[in-house]
Amino acid sequence: MKDQFQREIDYLRVSVTDRCNLRCRYCMPEEGVILKGHKDILSLEEIAQVVSCAAELGIKKVRLTGGEPLVRKGFIGLVEEINAINGIEEISLTTNGILLAEYARKLKQAGLKRVNISLDTMDKEKFHHITRHGNLDRVWQGINAALEEDLGPVKLNVVVVKDFNHDEILDFASLTKDRPLHVRFIELMPIGESSGKGFLPLKQVKEIIKDYYGMEEKEGVTGNGPSMNYTLPRAKGSIGFIGALSEHFCSKCNRLRLTADGKLRPCLQKDLEVDLRESLRKGKKSDLKQIFAKTINIKPMEHDMELNGWGDQPRNMSQIGG
Repeated sequence: MKDQFQREIDYLRVSVTDRCNLRCRYCMPEEGVILKGHKDILSLEEIAQVVSCAAELGIKKVRLTGGEPLVRKGFIGLVEEINAINGIEEISLTTNGILLAEYARKLKQAGLKRVNISLDTMDKEKFHHITRHGNLDRVWQGINAALEEDLGPVKLNVVVVKDFNHDEILDFASLTKDRPLHVRFIELMPIGESSGKGFLPLKQVKEIIKDYYGMEEKEGVTGNGPSMNYTLPRAKGSIGFIGALSEHFCSKCNRLRLTADGKLRPCLQKDLEVDLRESLRKGKKSDLKQIFAKTINIKPMEHDMELNGWGDQPRNMSQIGG
């Protein structure tokens, strides 16, 4: 499938739930969000049906997100169902890692290929602060379990925030020296609970690492994302940089997003959604395919987050899918 700008759309990010077991400060308010009712959320069977339809149209790669996807009951079974769909070449997962140690082996057996783990600090007190009640030790257990089960490359997503974790940049980079971890530094975006205060351009992050360690460009890091990849000298892992604001990658965007309540979004930032839940529940696959075509057709050329931020959108990041 190609959009009007001739970008090949072959990647679907699926939010399986709006629920999360953390309350990260830049993502969700402390009291949480108003959760959707059971009937408003797509069932696991419905999600599998949507992915099956998408595969017929050319979607090859699926990423499962939330909220926190591992809190969704029956999640392992969903991975198995998607893995059995003809045309789906890869299933990946974005998680906060809290429950990953418990499920890593079953996920691998079900067909999961790789995992991204959100980790913005390696300091226990700061981690507890930014997540409001998270346990850092459990995240490290999840990271170790992912490495043991070869859910790789195991990627750590680090949102860089000035005056919070910018002093840990070198510590994160050093994780790649002795272990096959792919550490991705991500610019803070003005989304949902985040106003963008604390924004640090990736150019400065690169300079900090390059001045201390030296870096060289690296090719062949598996994944669907826009990361620019490098490696430290003689390192086992690699480093990536994702600059949604300072280094636009919209020209290469190959994705659609499916929200937990059955809306297709062609762009993370733009308030554009097409409902497919009603057609799905009427059992009209032809209508679903038309909805996919419509959504791709309205996919914008690029976001304007640096100018307009998040606007007055009612959803935050956890309600769209990370």
